[in-house]
Amino acid sequence: MKILVVDDERLLVKGIKFNLENEGYQVETAFDGASAVALAREQSFDLIILDVMMPEVDGLEACMRIREFSNVPIIMLTARSEDTDKIIGFECGADDYVTKPFNILELKARIRAMLRRAAATAQKSESILTAGALSLDTEQRVALRGGEVIDLTAKEYDLIELLMRNPRRVYSRENLMNIVWGYDYVGDFRTVDVHIRRLREKLEENPAEPELIMTKWGVGYYFKA
Repeated sequence: MKILVVDDERLLVKGIKFNLENEGYQVETAFDGASAVALAREQSFDLIILDVMMPEVDGLEACMRIREFSNVPIIMLTARSEDTDKIIGFECGADDYVTKPFNILELKARIRAMLRRAAATAQKSESILTAGALSLDTEQRVALRGGEVIDLTAKEYDLIELLMRNPRRVYSRENLMNIVWGYDYVGDFRTVDVHIRRLREKLEENPAEPELIMTKWGVGYYFKA
């Protein structure tokens, strides 16, 4: 896990960095809001610890700028404990608050909790595949178009999930048969064509002019993301 620590108190940053690295985290540091925004834009972080009171670009402004391009979890550090200050921070995009002076054990506990929540959210988002009005809930094996459930057979669902998980990858009829049906099919591969046609009828706005399930003539089928 990679964490960005931002505070103009250099000794505090050094102490946080030391403790977090001992926990196995990779830590980058900055000492002002502008640098924090630049680093968050250039690199990928799992969490940002951001002090509120900094010269020039303060933590609240930095938080808002980061939220323009990233949903990375942000824990704000503040020397003030008033509820109004925390509310302002949350409205700027902060996920949690730690009030100075703080126990490093509390900060580490909040970091672990925040990273667990972020991991759970990411895992949940991976279970939903979306393309335009079409979405698949892969945990419940349900297809929806415009929010309405579409009735698919087991093989139709397996086929569309495979294609949506691998957009723009062209599969031959033989490959689709082997992957979806789970065995080496001997004989007519037109069963794949039949399932593709049925999927288009159920999922495409205009099955005669598909926009999602595409044909690569002479090769096979692919999903256009």
